[in-house]
Amino acid sequence: MIMKITPSEYKILIVDDVTSNVLLLKVLLTNEKFNVITANGGLQAIDLVDKEHPDLILLDVMMPEMNGFEVAYHLKQNAETAEIPIIFLTALNSTPDVVKGFQVGGNDFISKPFNKEELIIRITHQISLVAANRIILAQTEELQKTIMGRDKLYSVIAHDLRSPVGSIKMVLNMLILNLPSSKIGDEMYELLTIANQTTEDVFSLLDNLLKWTKSQIGRMKVVYQDIDLIQLAEGVVEVFAMVAAAKKITIRTEVPEKIVVYGDTDMMKTVVRNFLSNAIKFSNMGAEILLSVEIKGDMAVVNVKDYGCGIDEESQKKLLHTDTHFSTFGTNNEEGSGLGLLLCKDFVQKNGGELYFVSTKGQGSTFSFSVPLKK
Repeated sequence: MIMKITPSEYKILIVDDVTSNVLLLKVLLTNEKFNVITANGGLQAIDLVDKEHPDLILLDVMMPEMNGFEVAYHLKQNAETAEIPIIFLTALNSTPDVVKGFQVGGNDFISKPFNKEELIIRITHQISLVAANRIILAQTEELQKTIMGRDKLYSVIAHDLRSPVGSIKMVLNMLILNLPSSKIGDEMYELLTIANQTTEDVFSLLDNLLKWTKSQIGRMKVVYQDIDLIQLAEGVVEVFAMVAAAKKITIRTEVPEKIVVYGDTDMMKTVVRNFLSNAIKFSNMGAEILLSVEIKGDMAVVNVKDYGCGIDEESQKKLLHTDTHFSTFGTNNEEGSGLGLLLCKDFVQKNGGELYFVSTKGQGSTFSFSVPLKK
């Protein structure tokens, strides 16, 4: 199917040293409403291409001074003219000549004497390809602008909101530590606890959003260094102990004394933090969470196991895919964005590891990631 085009929007250069051929082609193409420019030799053609930027070139092969193959070769070496399609007009029809024409960058051949209908169809086909390419380039440019705008918006939102939400989070943390229910009553204490947890979740979302945006636009680089993985994991567990205590959840660790890995400290902390946050979210009141670290070959593997609500098989298929962007609610109706695990997957892969999980609905989940050991 030939794409519908408007011929007047396209410029065709005719190159032939025989004046009668040039005039005939010019009449035919002008009648079809194409814009037409002409050249009577190879050198003039090269000069016109630089000045006029035609959309298609009809190029005679047998010309003095510089033949059509030489002209095509010259144009294809120049990045600014290399994409202009070329149709060779030639009485040569032997296989070696045809092969040579394609080797120097020709897009099609029309044999002399040519048939008018065939000529118009072949020209229209090449112009249709040019038109399609223009649409693709325009849409690609528009898409890039949209993506840049989106990423800028995400970055501004996350960056500008992170600081004030962080301040609110600190104030609420202080209040909940210094105002027990015996002082303010059970109802007010419960409201304060909910506000504290909500602020923690919002801060975590903004932090993930900022890091995800930086990662996607290439502004977040992996800073490789030797990391004591056990110390890192236990540090995150200590931070989350209070959050877990709000649901009377115990975080237990089964780890060796020391494992040194090679990766990015901040990225590894983010992954462990998200794993524990999700485990708490999807665990029932009074449950236990197990964090373990083991060595498998030349990789260290961190596992975070919960005994909570688990994930059904259909939802598991959607969990780590950006196109589905799956999220769900925790056991206390804690709302998730689905962004955390996508960020974790990205960070783990950037550090040369893998992220994976096993889950059974109603029994719990184990999320794991690997990171290379120090060599």
